[in-house]
Amino acid sequence: MNTVNGGSAEKMTVDQKLELLRTKMKERGMDAYMVPTADFHESEYVGDHFKCRQFLTGFTGSAGIAVVTMKEACLWVDGRYFVQAAVQLQGTSVKMMKMGQEGVPSVAGYLEAEVPENGCLGFDGRVVNALTGIDLEKRLKEKNARILCSDDLINEIWEDRPALSMEPAWALHEKYAGKTAEEKLKELRAEMKKEHTDMYVLTSLDDIAWLLNIRGNDIAYNPVVLSYVIVTEDKLYLFVNEEVL
Repeated sequence: MNTVNGGSAEKMTVDQKLELLRTKMKERGMDAYMVPTADFHESEYVGDHFKCRQFLTGFTGSAGIAVVTMKEACLWVDGRYFVQAAVQLQGTSVKMMKMGQEGVPSVAGYLEAEVPENGCLGFDGRVVNALTGIDLEKRLKEKNARILCSDDLINEIWEDRPALSMEPAWALHEKYAGKTAEEKLKELRAEMKKEHTDMYVLTSLDDIAWLLNIRGNDIAYNPVVLSYVIVTEDKLYLFVNEEVL
């Protein structure tokens, strides 16, 4: 069991969690670690499994980005949460960064300044979009710094982390969907053929729900199913936890 000063992961303070995270960062040679509020699909609302930033900082707002270095921990929040964050971060070493305020750097600007020469920035690449990753890579290139995006360090210190949602999925009747899934697939393949595309990868959950006429309850306020789809000329591959079907 992960313990710090005799406390279990379940009862650890924010600063004890930060201490554990920095130990993991040191093991991998990371100088900074970024924890966004995101899941694998950039959903507006994230399920309990993906509330890593909340677990780490104690801040329960719906949006925010945490960055931890060896010397400090910062949390970027927008104007909706200045008061809430000030209350919830009280008594911790986490510094609130008021987004959009004069003198407050962006997350990317902060990382560009704080990651040292030949340093390393870490994050779970599954919850950071490609545009953000490419931008950070360009910013750090001048310092010959690298990005390590293969390790979910929060998962290594969050012992009782909730499992991925496995809410039952169901089929939406054609009278509500307007067209059958077969008809939609035929139209999609026709567009693929026009674009000379042999394989189409789909990661957006609302598009998958529309294409296959399926609905679920994995994301709050959105009737979607955690999944991925690959469409070829003659096959469709649905990547999904089969227990939900």
